[in-house]
Amino acid sequence: MPKRNSSVVGREFGQGVRDAIEQSGMTQRRLAELLDWQEAKMSDAVNGKGGITEVELIRLLSYCRVPYTEVDRLVALYRESREKGWLLFPEDGVPDQVHSLITQERLSNKITVWSMNLVPGHLQIAGYMRAACEKSARIKPPDIDDLIRTKLDRQSILRPGREFVYFVHEQALRLPVGGPDVMRSQLTHIQVMLVRQYITFRIVPIAIGAHSGMSGSFTQLNFDTFEPVVFIESENSGLFLEDSRSLASYAEVLKRLDQDALDAEQSRRLINNLLV
Repeated sequence: MPKRNSSVVGREFGQGVRDAIEQSGMTQRRLAELLDWQEAKMSDAVNGKGGITEVELIRLLSYCRVPYTEVDRLVALYRESREKGWLLFPEDGVPDQVHSLITQERLSNKITVWSMNLVPGHLQIAGYMRAACEKSARIKPPDIDDLIRTKLDRQSILRPGREFVYFVHEQALRLPVGGPDVMRSQLTHIQVMLVRQYITFRIVPIAIGAHSGMSGSFTQLNFDTFEPVVFIESENSGLFLEDSRSLASYAEVLKRLDQDALDAEQSRRLINNLLV
C-alpha cells in the first residue's frame, strides 16, 4: 500500500480540527450539513488533507465556538500545512515541540533515537529529568513539574506494537546528571527496560573517537501509512524534517552508527560495568 502524502503540520492541524468538533458536541455529519459541505470535504479537513479555504476553516471553527487563541493557532497551522518541514518556537510552560513530538510518536510504528549527551527521554526517570531541567537555560522553575509530568506521560508509549531503537553515546551514560545516586537509579532503570523485546539499546563507545552522529541528537519516526519524519530539538526550537534529501542524510547517519555501536549484549555489559 503506498504511503499517504501527509505532512506533520497537516496532521497537527487535522487533530486540532477534530478536537474542535468533539468539544462542540456535534458530529462531523451535522457540521457538514450546517456548512452545506459534502462529508468528503469534512473528512479531508479533519485528516489534514486540505480541501477547504481559510474562510471556510474560520466558519467551521465559529460553529464549534472555538476560543480565539485556538482559532489563531489552527489558522497558522492551516497556512503552513502544505510545507515540508515544520519549525516550532515554544512559548512559556511545557514546550510546544514536546506536545507535537508526542502526537507524532503515537502515530508511528518505529522510533529510532540517536542521543549524544543525555539518556533518551523515553527511558529517563523523574530524578534525572528534574536535574536536567534545573540546569536548563530556557526552562523556568515554575514550569519544571508540569514538564516532568508531560515527559513521564510520554513514556506510556513504551508498549508492544511499536519498535524502539536507541543509539546512545557512552558519554551520555557516564555524565553524572543529578549526582551518583540518581545516575545509579537511572542506569538500573535502563537495565530493567531492556528486558522488553521491542526495545533495542546500543551504545556508541567513547573509544571509537569520531563518529557519524557528531552533528547532534535526533529522532527518526517511521509510520505505516506516512512517509518518515526526523525531529531535531535545539535550545529554543524544534524542527520536523520531511524532505527526501534530509531524510536520506539522517538515514545514512543511523546506518553508520549501526556499524560503530556495540551490539545489544555488549551494551548491556557496559551498563553493568558502570554500575559496579
